[in-house]
Amino acid sequence: MRQDSCKLLILGAGPGGYVCGIRAGQLGVDTIVVEADKPGGTCLNVGCIPSKALIHAADEFHAARSLVGGNALGISAGAPSIDLARTMAWKDGIVSRLTGGVASLLKKAGTRHVQGYARVLDGKSVEVTTPEGPLRIDAENIVIATGARPFELPFLPFGGPVISSTEALALPELPKRLSVVGAGYIGLEIGMAMAKLGVRVTLVEAAKSILPQYDAELSKPVLARLQALDVALHLDAKAQGLTEDGTALRVETLGGPQEIPSDKILVTVGRAPVTTGFGLEDLGLSMTGPFIAVDRFCATSMRGVFAIGDVTGEPMLAHRAMAQGVVVAEHLAGLPTIWDKRAIPAVCFTDPEIVTVGALPDAQEGLAVTKFPLAGNGRSMTLGRSDGFVRIVHDPDSGLIAGIQAVGAGIAEMAGEFSLAIEMGATLTDIAATIHAHPTLGETTQEAALKGLGQALHI
Repeated sequence: MRQDSCKLLILGAGPGGYVCGIRAGQLGVDTIVVEADKPGGTCLNVGCIPSKALIHAADEFHAARSLVGGNALGISAGAPSIDLARTMAWKDGIVSRLTGGVASLLKKAGTRHVQGYARVLDGKSVEVTTPEGPLRIDAENIVIATGARPFELPFLPFGGPVISSTEALALPELPKRLSVVGAGYIGLEIGMAMAKLGVRVTLVEAAKSILPQYDAELSKPVLARLQALDVALHLDAKAQGLTEDGTALRVETLGGPQEIPSDKILVTVGRAPVTTGFGLEDLGLSMTGPFIAVDRFCATSMRGVFAIGDVTGEPMLAHRAMAQGVVVAEHLAGLPTIWDKRAIPAVCFTDPEIVTVGALPDAQEGLAVTKFPLAGNGRSMTLGRSDGFVRIVHDPDSGLIAGIQAVGAGIAEMAGEFSLAIEMGATLTDIAATIHAHPTLGETTQEAALKGLGQALHI
């Protein structure tokens, strides 16, 4: 068996793993990253990037369809059609460029990339099954960055008409009827995109509302958009399985059992951390439920073993994994760094988009809330989408900002400003006194702050 060694061995080249590898290489840490598939993990290959590409294509197609017949813009157009194979090829091209870019960045940083399946032997070594044969790698430190996989329902196992988000983003043709089990952010993002492409979409959600992780005020504009897209919605309903012939989804609704005819059933009820099947369980690491417990350095209960990303728990977000990867790399390089993040933005790419950063209004007693509607923003009106608002949660005495949330078309691009304000300890006065370019969506943040100070100008 071939053998190799390094100071840092990273299992998984997803957002957390590859960023950790790049940063470690930049700092002169001898590093190897092991990945069975292409670099980039779920995010670049079958998640964040391909889903946003599909959402963009669906938005463009839907916009083109809206120009057929009379419209407020005075634009006339013929009925559009879509070549899904070409759309998918365009999406795959973006993915290919990004994954290739990650491989180049790892090489540029001096980090070695090994393609293969790793099995943990102990806290200092793994065996990798590679195309060239088995390879044993001994390391001073190991980082577990194996990510997560779609959660599978026992009564709706993946296969045949039942698909996960991975298959939904690579369909060879559009189904006429799509049932989506789970109205969280993944189900709504893909479901709304499919509806815009002309698919008859039905959403089935066990909770009493869509996007149960968000409050009703944030999800209300999305609900209105679902209704405008003619998406059928069953809330407080539980999927039961397929009919015997596999052509319909059985659902227990408030009105009784129903069978929903479906060409495809997309199951999006969450994701499970990948912590078994490659020998990790033999290390006996401390766990928090299904997740690996880590400290402020992302270190596990075993010396020299670290964990980052989805395997460490919520929020399961690519940018959280990236930030953790940097912390581990810099810690192992001897730099004074710890995990100390006040704000991790979460973005839901529904229509309209939702952004949440920091504390929600009900996070603790005594917090105040100020809100500005996009209907009062000139840029929103010129874009033809003024549904939504920006909301700032703050301390009423000091004005210190504890959280910012927003819902609106294109609002995701403001997540950075929201996070920066909280990380820097900004107050309402700081944002209100900062000149925001006109006309932009960003003015709504300034206006919300002004309103909180009793100095509102445009409402």
